[in-house]
Amino acid sequence: MPPARYDRTGRRNMDLLQEYRRAELFFEAGDPAYAAKLLEPIVAAEPGNTGVRQLLARAYFGAAQLNRAEDQLRAMLVSDPTDHYAHHVLGRTLERLGRPAEALGHLRLAVAMRAEENAEYSAALRRVENRVNG
Repeated sequence: MPPARYDRTGRRNMDLLQEYRRAELFFEAGDPAYAAKLLEPIVAAEPGNTGVRQLLARAYFGAAQLNRAEDQLRAMLVSDPTDHYAHHVLGRTLERLGRPAEALGHLRLAVAMRAEENAEYSAALRRVENRVNG
């Protein structure tokens, strides 16, 4: 959730928070494209907010706007290279973009960084390893 913002008089500006909540609802309802449309101005206003950026990346991924998802995920990894989830989704994005060799490194990192076993991470890694190794 984005942090509360204040206008010049010190009052809370709830517009961003309300738009974020609306975006979550649209994303959860299966409309990632509209969720992304709502999230774009929030990320522009709060570029350091990784929670909002992550939801935007997921929305782009879900809407098959894969180049945009890649951009958001790479921005997340610049600020936190240890974000296993960002590595996982970036790997999945690169896989869908037809770049399995690039995806492999991110998927391996995600599996290695995740403290506990994650079936989704492991399945994605095996799938891309099989594709790369033939």
